[in-house]
Amino acid sequence: MEDSQFDQIYAIMKASFPIIERRTYEGAKELLSDPNYRLITEVEGNKIVAFLAVWEFPMFRFVEHIAVDPDVRGSGLGGKLMTAYMGESSKPILLEVEPPTTDIAERRVNFYTRLGFHLIDFDYIQPPLQIGQPDLPLKMMSYPHTLTEAAFSDCKDTLYTKVYKVNKTY
Repeated sequence: MEDSQFDQIYAIMKASFPIIERRTYEGAKELLSDPNYRLITEVEGNKIVAFLAVWEFPMFRFVEHIAVDPDVRGSGLGGKLMTAYMGESSKPILLEVEPPTTDIAERRVNFYTRLGFHLIDFDYIQPPLQIGQPDLPLKMMSYPHTLTEAAFSDCKDTLYTKVYKVNKTY
């Protein structure tokens, strides 16, 4: 991936996620060398207008980020990108969401529910993505079905060791 392409992706990420929900520029760029990590982009003209940042493991896939350029949000592009990704997967797909305690968080959960995701009722903490940031209590959603507690625990262990690179038990 060229630097200019990554810069476009990171600009969308900065416009879409608060600092606690994203890595530093250097930390995000470093992920490109991980064989389990992949960026999927939607391009209009020569401009990246949306992306999915995903992790692919033997037993499941994990969507770390999905974001659409603020200039084209609301056009259905995010749903189209996620639906295409879901359609190419024979493995369960997981993603993190904020607990549905605010209007915007509830809208996000409803967006994923309409796509076929299920809100998992087990506790989940996202480890910090940047030094100095706190743990972040989130919820997990899964597609095409919900997970048992044992399956959720196995997936969570993989996320903590492979995605977040922590050995801490949450």
